Amino acid sequence: MVLLRCRNLPTCSLNHQLIHYFHSLSSSSSLSIHQHPQNDLLRCNSRIRELLRNRRVGEARNMFDEMAQRNSITWNSMITGYFRNGQVEEAKLLFDSFAGKNIRTWTTMVSGYTNNGKLEEARRVFNLMPERNVVSWNAMINGYAKYGDLKSARILFDGMPERDTKSWNTMITGYSHCGLLREARELFEQMQNKDIVSWLVMISGYVRSNDHVEAWNMFSKMHHGGVRPEQSIFVVTLSAITGLNSQTLIKMLQTVAIKTNFERDVKVGTAIMNAYTKTGKLELALDFFKTMSQRNEFTWTTIIGALSKSGRLEDAIAMYNQAPEKNVPTQTALLTAFAQHGKIHEARRIFEEIKNPNEITWNAMVTGYAQSGMLEEAGMIFQSMPVRNIESWATMISGLSQKGQSEEALNLLAELHRSGMVPNHSTFTSSLYACGNIDSLEVGRQIHTLTVKTGCQFNSYVGNALILMYSKCRKMEDVHQVFNTMRVKDIVSWNTMVSVLSHNGKLVDARTAFEKMPQRDIVSWTAMMSGYAQARLGYLAFGLFLDMFASGVNPDQSSLTALLSTCADLGVAKHGKQIHALVFKLGLDFGISIGNALIFMYFKCGCEDGFQVFDEMPDRDVVSWNSIIDGSAENGFGMKAVELFEQMKSEGTRPDQISFVCILCACSHAGFIDKGWAYFNSMNRDYGIMPLEPHYACMVDLLGRAGHLYSAEDFIENMPIEPDSIVWKALLGACRIHQNVELGRRVAEKLFQLEPHNSGIYILLSNIYASLGMWKEVGEVRTLMRDRGVRKEPGFSWIQIKHITSYFVNGDKTHDRAEEIFSTLREFVERLKEYGYVPNTHFVLHDIEEEQKENALLYHSEKLAISYGILNTPDGSSIQIMKNLRICGDCHTFTKLLSKFTEREIIIRDNKRFHHFRDGSCSCGDYWRMPILLEGNKVKQLLMNLDVAEVNQMQNTLTVRKE
Repeated sequence: MVLLRCRNLPTCSLNHQLIHYFHSLSSSSSLSIHQHPQNDLLRCNSRIRELLRNRRVGEARNMFDEMAQRNSITWNSMITGYFRNGQVEEAKLLFDSFAGKNIRTWTTMVSGYTNNGKLEEARRVFNLMPERNVVSWNAMINGYAKYGDLKSARILFDGMPERDTKSWNTMITGYSHCGLLREARELFEQMQNKDIVSWLVMISGYVRSNDHVEAWNMFSKMHHGGVRPEQSIFVVTLSAITGLNSQTLIKMLQTVAIKTNFERDVKVGTAIMNAYTKTGKLELALDFFKTMSQRNEFTWTTIIGALSKSGRLEDAIAMYNQAPEKNVPTQTALLTAFAQHGKIHEARRIFEEIKNPNEITWNAMVTGYAQSGMLEEAGMIFQSMPVRNIESWATMISGLSQKGQSEEALNLLAELHRSGMVPNHSTFTSSLYACGNIDSLEVGRQIHTLTVKTGCQFNSYVGNALILMYSKCRKMEDVHQVFNTMRVKDIVSWNTMVSVLSHNGKLVDARTAFEKMPQRDIVSWTAMMSGYAQARLGYLAFGLFLDMFASGVNPDQSSLTALLSTCADLGVAKHGKQIHALVFKLGLDFGISIGNALIFMYFKCGCEDGFQVFDEMPDRDVVSWNSIIDGSAENGFGMKAVELFEQMKSEGTRPDQISFVCILCACSHAGFIDKGWAYFNSMNRDYGIMPLEPHYACMVDLLGRAGHLYSAEDFIENMPIEPDSIVWKALLGACRIHQNVELGRRVAEKLFQLEPHNSGIYILLSNIYASLGMWKEVGEVRTLMRDRGVRKEPGFSWIQIKHITSYFVNGDKTHDRAEEIFSTLREFVERLKEYGYVPNTHFVLHDIEEEQKENALLYHSEKLAISYGILNTPDGSSIQIMKNLRICGDCHTFTKLLSKFTEREIIIRDNKRFHHFRDGSCSCGDYWRMPILLEGNKVKQLLMNLDVAEVNQMQNTLTVRKE
């Protein structure tokens, strides 16, 4: 067809006239064809649009260049096609060369730029437009709204010479997508002519913001106002009902669908069925499925998927067998079901049976392998794909990053970029996650730049990933910059920011962000509470929990786990037991995470209830075993810890590195030298676990406590890894126990080089000197501390009674009942002295007279706290004391005798472990004590001197004092 072959555009018109003239001289059939060149133009324009829809941009441009005649539709179609395929510069060049631009051409440029994230270029074109219509204004407003620049959008909206319904809907949509439902609702109420899209936007906005009640109210208002619902309204409203978890509302909407003749609509029917499945009413969904008069592929795949997700794989298979067609969608649904249940080989069998798998099928297979941890197989499927879409790349990159293969994930992103395909939001999110995992700041910045070039930087998922990446790379300035420039901040964005600030110790900034949140969910409250818990600000965490409860937000497993951690830190078992009860009251799943948190909490509070929680757990993981073993060790149940470790192995749970730290600590505290060596040697031999610094430190502690100081030193010297300060401090502590000055001085010198500002090192060395009366050396150490600006942490103890915490320091007379506390304590000491108790003044680390030493011992903070506890609790009840430093040997002996004398259990948690004092003995077995403590038989003799009559007399005296 010669008419389409002219390449010389300037002479095209003349050639066309000559050709037309000569053809007019020929047959009448030829005349009938070329009398109407407009028909050829219409066909060419249609063909160009078809080619562009199929992404065959090059062929479309060739045809465009060969056309002898073009109109504005031709030019506008080609410009639009370039924009839709991401070829922005080509669109601009074509626009600049088009002399016959009309208002639609200018509007096409505005829309094209905004759709590609280039708002500045779009605004420049908009400002240059010789004339504008409402479509032009809507295009620019839509661009601003789409990327969250609602301020600019609103300025344009307010300045429009005229508005149509689309103008209002565009602004409402922008506000809705940014979670600004109040502003969206205000505009919605001002609209004079609302259409079905207006209602759809508002209902969808409330659903996205999880305000399902208001979404349902909006639907009810629409329905009662006489607006007939459409298919899309039914579908989104069913999402709101799903959030409300209301079977009644599903049935009500089902009735509305019947009245409006949508009961036979397959999409509405499938949405109703899907609502039943998502609200846990699978049987009702199955019943509804049976009554559906029409079903499509999505109906069958939905019910198969629902059965699979509910753990009913066999029923899913049976449903698949009932499907009238075993087509690609249903086969893909069954393939996915097998993969979800770990039956990857069955999934592969289905995959190989599919003759022409589509991209969804290929992607499902890649996802199945990735979720099963079989990344090599996933990669092979990925490489075999005849055609990969962006979801294929995103699935593979996500699988690699989630399984810790971050470098491989980033290499795949680079390959994707080289292929010319534009990454999507999911790809960027996974890649930024990978950067954060390996602290790859430079690559993260490059990806950030790429998100800007592709217009994805304003996407909330990408923004949240950028915040996480920069926080993991410890670039808090970039964190703030990303958050402040985000145009769309959804609730996830705010939660991410609060969490990042909390975990980085920026609690004031985190609380400020928390208070500014337009809305909060359980994740918001939990992030803030977790921050307080990690910073050991338990009282603030509990205060926030009460505020959350008062606002109508019920806690979930994560929030309760954070609170249990706070209880453990504060040692408040009473609060922990209340949370334990709340788990059952709220009907929460007593899963592994809650069980592990309860075990940890109870043992950190010195309660043996942790054993009962462990026994009642339906499922346990290695963390459960580690928690119970560590709790046993910390509370002085060394043999129980060994028994549990052996039980863990016999039940098939493989110990990890933490398991061996726990059992080695238990052996160290209990003095099980042979068992400790056996466990240490089995780590690499039996489990392929290479010992790390904590394991070596436990072994040094084990040898040192047993008095094998030089063996411990040789052990350190022969370590295959460089010993850190923890290892050397374990040996220095042993030198302090066994008063070895020579070795202690040598070890301290090493530690001074590693941690010159650690006060604990100076104190341990000073205590070694003081215990041997080397007061000159004590003075030298204290002078060294002053010169280096090292300050000793003051010792204090505290006790909580009826939700009130009382703190005591040595010799503290500031308490309201100080006189009564001191009097009671003196009386205890005097009565115990009558039966042989002698204050051990070796624990006074100052060069003072013996009488002064005895007075200094008398008013130690733990003794004051114990006396206060006895005065303010019922006779015979147990009391618990917390201390920030180690309990001294004299206080340990005093408390053992007092537990017998007062017939009470006294629990003291110092900075190392728990001491459970009962009937004159301690759970620690005195293994940690110094040799100069009272010998065991002497303590027993003192206990024998305390007869029942004396105990009863003391109890009567305390009763009178309380009254």
